[in-house]
This record gives sequence, structure tokens and C-alpha cells, in this order.
Amino acid sequence: MDKRQFLGGLAAAGAATAASAQETYTPKRHNKVVELFEAGQPIYYVGADPRKPGYEQGKALAGTWADAINWEMEHGTFDLANLRAFMQGLVDGGPTRSRHRFPTVIVSLPVLGYDAMMVYANAWVIQQVLSTGVNAITLCHTRDPQAVPVYVAAARDPVDYPGVPRQEMEGMRGSGSQILPAKMWGVTQNMYVNIADVWPLNPRGEIILGAKIEDRHGLAVCEDILKQPGLAFTEGGGGDMQMSVEGLSFYSYTGPPKPGDGEQHFSPEIQAAQTRVLEAAKANKVRFLHAATPKNIRYWLDRGAMVIETGNPEVARIGREYTKRTMPV
Repeated sequence: MDKRQFLGGLAAAGAATAASAQETYTPKRHNKVVELFEAGQPIYYVGADPRKPGYEQGKALAGTWADAINWEMEHGTFDLANLRAFMQGLVDGGPTRSRHRFPTVIVSLPVLGYDAMMVYANAWVIQQVLSTGVNAITLCHTRDPQAVPVYVAAARDPVDYPGVPRQEMEGMRGSGSQILPAKMWGVTQNMYVNIADVWPLNPRGEIILGAKIEDRHGLAVCEDILKQPGLAFTEGGGGDMQMSVEGLSFYSYTGPPKPGDGEQHFSPEIQAAQTRVLEAAKANKVRFLHAATPKNIRYWLDRGAMVIETGNPEVARIGREYTKRTMPV
């Protein structure tokens, strides 16, 4: 047997082993990201395009190498019908390689967390988004710690779950909100109500909430924001933080753009801001989100990042190997 035949045999054996693992793996949770977090593993996500037809995108992304997909509504189109079609496409194109019904879908909300009243007045948006069947959302520009309990309540039903401490604010979802999501999740409507709660506040919950701390106002109270029960992940929002902290000077025209290397070259002040959010996140057992490249993924994993933004499957391959992930991908 020559070298090429030997290497070909190894590749075939590896592919057969991977296929076998996919066929025999049984998910422990509906939400793939929750399962990975509980195993102490970081997750990797890619973005969808809300301007394009959702159903076709969903079918195409159902077998993605990523663990989660971000559907951008903060600056993208607020089109719930297209998001529903996307979810149906994921279901029809699924399951994932890990046998989950669909990858975790994280919607960046158009609602901003400036204060509690702003979130309360827009709670209907949170309810409508969750009613499409998505299982993760994130609140942009979270500035006020008191906005978080309202945000959490807007994502919950007004019921008491066994073993879950009663929150000061009652849940705002209600009967009827379970009809379409239950279909998307492949469970009965009664089962959906039992498991569609906020994790890790409810250990049985299958919905995760994020909060972006991305301006100087949120940064000043980030420790208090991340102490609030119900948050699963956060980020330091480098781009918006630059705009808020450095102002127009950051956007001064200095000539034609230089070729990029894929890295985020933030100023020392912005790096310090992100470090503050990172440390507050770790202190409160909230997962920190940051972008990464093949060059720096190990660095960010070593620092404690658990939610990795990337459009490059090589980043995920390196990271999963580094953290010794066992779930099939």
C-alpha cells in the first residue's frame, strides 16, 4: 500500500466514524447552544440575511457547520413573516448534524434596552419574535439594569415553574403564543409551555437571552446589568462602543481603505471597555461573546469567550479541537 492509499484509507475511516457518530448521537436538549453551554463548550455562530427569502435560506443553513445563526433585526428588516419562513426552512432542511431539530436561532431585537419603560412598551416585539419559534434573542444597547427584569418577563409565560424562584415581574407571554413555536420545535403545545422558559434561570428552559453592552452608559453599570437573573450571554459591542466612547473622530476620513487582516483593531480604551464587560460576565456566570479569526481564536477562548462570531468554519474547527468537543458537527 502506498502513502496515498494509506492516507485515503485514514480519511475514509475518519469520515465513516464521523457519520456513525452523527447517526448515533442523541441530543440532550432542544436548544443546541444550551446543551453545549451545559457541557462547558463555546459555541460558534454565523449570520443570515433578513433581506433575502427566508425559506430558501433556512433550508440551505439547516446543515450548517455553525451551532447558531444570527437573524439581525436591530438594523435589518423587521419582517416576521420572513423569519417564520426561515424557521420553517430550517425545520424542513434539518435536522442538524448533531441531530438537533434546527440550529439555535438568535434574533437581534430592534428593541433597545435604554430603560425599563422602553422595554416594557415594546414587549410585544419580544413576544412576536419568540412566537416565530426562535429560541434565542438579544437586547441591544442595554444601558439600565432595571431594563433586564422587564426583558426577561417579556420572554416568559405568567406561570410558576417548579424549583424556579419567583421573579418580581410576572411573565408577559400567554396562551396562544405556543401554537406555532410548538410546531417548529416538534413538540406538543403543552410541552412547549413547560420548556419554553428562560435558561439558566430555569434549568429546564430552552430559551436563552443575551444583552449587548455597547455604549458608555451601559459600560458604567455593566456589573449591575449582568447581575440580573435570566441572562445567558453578553458582549462588549466594539463597533458601537467606539462610536459612543470615541465619537466622530474615529470616523475621520484618512484616505482609501487599507487591506484588512480580519482582526478587530480596537483602541486601548475600547479594549479596556471590552475587558470590563468580559470580567463582569465571568463574575456572574454569563457567557461572553466576541468575534474571532483562525489567528486569535485560542486567545479568546483562553480569555473566557464562550460565544464566537465568525463566518469562517476554520475558526470553529480550530476552537472545537482546542476545547475537545465531542458533539458531532
